Amino acid sequence: MPAPAPDYAYSYLPTPIGQLELRGSEAGLAAVTFLDEAQSQPNTAAAAVPACLREAHQQLQAYFGRELRDFSLVYDVARGTEFQQRVWQVLQQVGYGRTASYLDLARLLNNPGAVRAVGAANGQNPLAIVWPCHRIIGAGGQLTGYAGGLPRKKWLLAHEQPAAQTSLFG
Repeated sequence: MPAPAPDYAYSYLPTPIGQLELRGSEAGLAAVTFLDEAQSQPNTAAAAVPACLREAHQQLQAYFGRELRDFSLVYDVARGTEFQQRVWQVLQQVGYGRTASYLDLARLLNNPGAVRAVGAANGQNPLAIVWPCHRIIGAGGQLTGYAGGLPRKKWLLAHEQPAAQTSLFG
């Protein structure tokens, strides 16, 4: 018999590029998702943020306020295939203000032929911004797909300026 799904708590955070929905449990942060206007919820007042989401809420506010570059959170992300989990681990190595290509990630996984699979796994990233899939670009430097939409991706990359450089680590 599978373990019962945790009861998730939610909070809603306004950002310069739209509202974020945070979902998590006592085990950690499970999802950070952009909401469309039609999906919008009332923003969660600081005092009403569930205890299990307070740190994530505060760190995302600090990121948007240019006070935080690296997230330090506990995660509760059990979904995803083994390959997706590996891609998401490598994705977290792409530092603030840096970019990498899907090919760069595939090479770090010792599987340079898996560029499309890396792109697909990147698109399933459950933790927008926190696991920085917005920092992944095409091999030619072009902006490519982003679950939150290309305008948000462009904004996030610009937000991380002037530190932005087009390389994985430095």
